[in-house]
Amino acid sequence: MSRNHISMRKTREILRLRFLSGCSHAAIAKSIGIGESTVGDCLQRVKRANLSWPLPEDFDDEQLEKLLYPSAQKSSSKLQKQGDIDWAYIHKELKRKSVTLQLLWNEHNAKYSESLRYSQFCRRYREWAQPLGVWMHQVHKAGEKLFVDYAGQIMPIVINTKTGEIREAQIFVATLGASNFTYVDATWTQTLPDWIGSHVRAFKFFGGCPEIVVPDNLLSGITKAHLYEPHINFSYQDMAVHYGVVIMPARVRSPKDKGKVEQGVQQAERMILAALRNRTFFSLQELNKAIALLLADINKHPFQKLPGSRLSQFLELEKPALKPLPSTSYEYAEWKKVRAGFNYHVEIEGHHYSVPFTLVKQELLVRHNEKTIEVFHQNKRVASHLKSHIIQGYTTDKAHMPKNHQKYVEWTPERIASWAKKTGPQTSKFVEALMNSRSHPQQGFRSCLGVLRLAKSYGAARLEAACNRALFIKAYSFKSIESILKNNLENSALPGTVPEKTIPDGHENVRGQHYFD
Repeated sequence: MSRNHISMRKTREILRLRFLSGCSHAAIAKSIGIGESTVGDCLQRVKRANLSWPLPEDFDDEQLEKLLYPSAQKSSSKLQKQGDIDWAYIHKELKRKSVTLQLLWNEHNAKYSESLRYSQFCRRYREWAQPLGVWMHQVHKAGEKLFVDYAGQIMPIVINTKTGEIREAQIFVATLGASNFTYVDATWTQTLPDWIGSHVRAFKFFGGCPEIVVPDNLLSGITKAHLYEPHINFSYQDMAVHYGVVIMPARVRSPKDKGKVEQGVQQAERMILAALRNRTFFSLQELNKAIALLLADINKHPFQKLPGSRLSQFLELEKPALKPLPSTSYEYAEWKKVRAGFNYHVEIEGHHYSVPFTLVKQELLVRHNEKTIEVFHQNKRVASHLKSHIIQGYTTDKAHMPKNHQKYVEWTPERIASWAKKTGPQTSKFVEALMNSRSHPQQGFRSCLGVLRLAKSYGAARLEAACNRALFIKAYSFKSIESILKNNLENSALPGTVPEKTIPDGHENVRGQHYFD
C-alpha cells in the first residue's frame, strides 16, 4: 500500500477544503495534520480519476478508495472471479424500465446453483462498469431522459458570395440517456424560436418522445436558474405540454446532471465540426445536410467497451420505450402577460384584441403565433382571434362588449366618416378628430352618431359651422357641438381673432364714391 494512502474521511476533507474553500496545499496539510506531499498526491489521484466536488451522495468510501487506490485494492482483497456472468448483458438490462440489480441478482441465483450474495453481485458489477466512466453507476432507463444543449463551437456560413460576408451558425445537440443515440442540427441563433424548433425536429428524428427533457440552464428555455425551482419559459413549457414531456433543468454546477449531453457535444465537435472545418457552406440547409451524413456515422459507430452501437441500442432498447408523437407537430407560439384596459382590449404587437369586458384590469396570459391570438384567464381560454397585422387597429368580438356597446357594432370609423361627408367637410373632419381623440375609436361612436343627428334639429349649415368652431377650439365632444348650437355661437367670432368692422353705404356720414366724380 502507498505510504500516501490516507483514510477516505481525510480524502473527502481534502476535496472539500480545496474545491469548496479554495485552500492551499499548506493550509490543507496544517488543518488535517498530514504532509503537503500527501495532499498533493491525493489531488493528483483525484485529477487522474476525473472526479469533481461535491461527490455524488451515494458515492461511498469503498467506491472512492477503489477509484483512487486501485493497486492497493487489488493487493489487499481477493476478488471472486467474474465467472460466467455476462456483465454487458446486466448493464444493458439495467436500462430497461423497472429493472434493478436486485431483480437481476435474483435471476442469476435462480439460474446457477452456486449462490452469490447481493452485496458481492453489486460490487462486482461496479468493478466491471468502472472503466466505462466515473458516473456509470448512474444508469439511465430507456425512454426516460433526453439531454439537450448547444455546442461551444460554431460553424461559419458564407451568406453573400460577392462580399464574402459570413454568419455563424449554432450547433444544437440532443442525446438520449440509455442508448446515447444523438441528434444534431444547426440553427442561426440560440433564441427561443430556434431552441424550440430544434426540439421539435429532434423528437421527429427519434420518432417519439422521452419522459423527461434535461436542458442546461440556457436563458432561451430557463428564465431563472434555481437549484430547486427553476423558472421555465412559458413557450418552452407550452411545447412540453404538447409533447407530454417534463422539463427538468440540470442543477447549476452539477456536471453529473448533464454528462450525457456533454459527451454528445464532444462527439459532435470532434467527429462532425472538426471533420467539416475545411469545407465552405453557403446556406444553413447545406450545412445541415452535411451534419446529417456524419451524424449517421456517429450513431452507427461501434462502442469501444460495450457491444453494439448507439443505433443498435436505440432500436433495441430506447425506441420501443419512447412515447408516441402527437398527431401534429408543435407550432411555435409566444406568451405574454397583459392586463385589459378600460376599453376591454389587449395589445399584441401593436394591434388591439377584445376580451370579455368583465376582465378589465385583470391579469391575463396571451398565447400568440403567426395565425391566432388566444387569451387565458386562470388557465381558461376566454378569447380567440385571428391575428391581424394592422398597427393600431382593433379586432373586437361582439360577445365581449357591454350590451350598451353592442348596438353600435355594425358601425365602423369608415362608415361614420362617410356619413359625415354628406353633411359637409367640417363635420367629416370633426367626427374623425373625435374618434382619434379616444383610446379606441369605438368609444367615440355614440358621440359621433349624436353629432350627425343634430343636423335634423339645426340643419346641415349650422352643424357645419358648429363643427368648424369646435375644431378650432379643439373641443371634440357631442356636448360641445350641442352647446354651440343651443347658444347660437356657431357664427360668433373665433377666440383670438378680430372681427372685420363694416359700415353700411347708406349712413349719413358716408359720402360714397360719387362724391369724388
